[in-house]
Amino acid sequence: MRQPSVIARRVAAASVSLVVAAGAAACGPKDSGAKAAGGDSTPHKGGTLTVLNAEPQSDFDPARLYTSGGGNVPSLVFRTLTTRNRENGAAGAKVVPDLATDTGRPSKDATVWTYTLKQGLKYEDGTPITSADIKYGIERSFAPELSGGAPYLRDWLVGAADYQGPYKDKKGLDAIETPDSRTIVFHLNKPEGEFPFLATQTQFAPVPKSKDTGTKYEEHPVSSGPYRVVKNENDGEHMVLQRNTYWSTAVDDQRKAYPDTIDVRSGLDSSVINQRLSASQGADAAAVTTDTNLGPAELAKVTGDKELAARVGTGHFGYTNYIAFNPTVKPFDNPKVRQAIAYAIDRSSVVNAAGGSALAEPATTFLPNQKSFGYTPYDPFPAGATGNPAKAKELLARAGYKNGLTVTLTHSNAKDFETSPEIATAVQDALKTAGITVKLQGLELNDYKDKIHSVKTEPGFFLAHWGADWPSGGPFLAPIFDGRQIVKDGANFNTGLLNDKSVNDEIDAINKLTDLDAAAKRWGALDQKIGEQALVVPLFHPVYKRLYGKDVKNIVISDWTGVLDISQVAVK
Repeated sequence: MRQPSVIARRVAAASVSLVVAAGAAACGPKDSGAKAAGGDSTPHKGGTLTVLNAEPQSDFDPARLYTSGGGNVPSLVFRTLTTRNRENGAAGAKVVPDLATDTGRPSKDATVWTYTLKQGLKYEDGTPITSADIKYGIERSFAPELSGGAPYLRDWLVGAADYQGPYKDKKGLDAIETPDSRTIVFHLNKPEGEFPFLATQTQFAPVPKSKDTGTKYEEHPVSSGPYRVVKNENDGEHMVLQRNTYWSTAVDDQRKAYPDTIDVRSGLDSSVINQRLSASQGADAAAVTTDTNLGPAELAKVTGDKELAARVGTGHFGYTNYIAFNPTVKPFDNPKVRQAIAYAIDRSSVVNAAGGSALAEPATTFLPNQKSFGYTPYDPFPAGATGNPAKAKELLARAGYKNGLTVTLTHSNAKDFETSPEIATAVQDALKTAGITVKLQGLELNDYKDKIHSVKTEPGFFLAHWGADWPSGGPFLAPIFDGRQIVKDGANFNTGLLNDKSVNDEIDAINKLTDLDAAAKRWGALDQKIGEQALVVPLFHPVYKRLYGKDVKNIVISDWTGVLDISQVAVK
């Protein structure tokens, strides 16, 4: 999916914006501190939950949001055909029905998906939600003025490639049929066994055509969820949500919606957010964050305080930090050079640079180490925790560099402990022991993104990261390794420029599977096959550590998002 800074919009809200991370399992109520508030761990309705965030909840329109599993704050207002299972850990990586009665009924070849809406669904004004509203909501996401959402529908729906939305094309999309008010049918260009995952994204939220105000819709979108927007200032910097009285647990078994009011305040410095959550004074006692991690120094301080440590939620999100190679640039066109670097990497020092083992886990697979992705343990270039410089030197000599070589590593100057100078320096030090001199090229974040995502300017050796749009191997492997997704005149993510027919064919074959467990096993096998080509060197998977206020209860952190699910928390 994305390359997020703090998992706000693309994580997946990740968008999931764009971009939302990982331990044995995400933290459950027992070890998350759910009983830390005054001894009574029973969640009750009422009160105000405050959300303290760094990034504003901007573009609060279901067409424009890039989410995974419905997002976090967006999921309180916008329901979708399917959603993420609101449970801790691995159980939360499953897709479940939301507005629909099931996760979808595929045709034999998974090119047609049919959904039936639950009975009794209503908007915040009491009017019924219909299948035509979902069709219209999807169609308006194609309007150029409402761009920003996930791109899959344009590729997947029959005849959608050049569609410009309902404002310019009143006819709509023939690929979406609504034979009656509760049935909606999707016709796809090719088999897509993971369509139920896509149906969790906010483009599948219903929008009543009569209430659509175009680009102004984000100011007061019509709620289909447990809360309605009563205030939206400065494009999501301050939002206030209050109960939608027409929402009911009788038609929504996923969201608990305990608080009466959700007060979202954004644009805050991360250190200020953590200070306020730590102090837990006044309204901050009932506060959480959905986008701000504890840094290494803050975590060390929190760990030494028993009361604070009990208020830290730990989560895992499908996300990998890695070294990327451009094999069209010398000397990285030589597989032995790439393999030598893989052997030379000292992952223990990289993990320390990322904040230590509490905030990062070493990675030898590109897929995150969670079952839903198809994680299959393997290490094509086993070098232990601290690297194998002797093996690296041997490979360099066989590649014609017996006296070593000098290369340039491009990285970002952003202080994100991912593609930043700390990680680059750890790589530089490790490679030095193998006779490889690394010159560092640090770029400001926008320049870095522009350089590494352009085929024309992509360097030979750089730091990168990737997060999944949903918990599966598909949106993890396909954008990075499917040769048909190489973009020559736009943002390209297939950094290794791999266009291997056997890889492309296997991606297509797995996409046909509607048995997601069977698909996961094949994603894992494909990951290993690609990994042996040394087009990337996986470094680590991040771990999310986030504080919450002392009066917050019912902590749920799934492996889908890796962060606290605000649809579950209580403050009384």
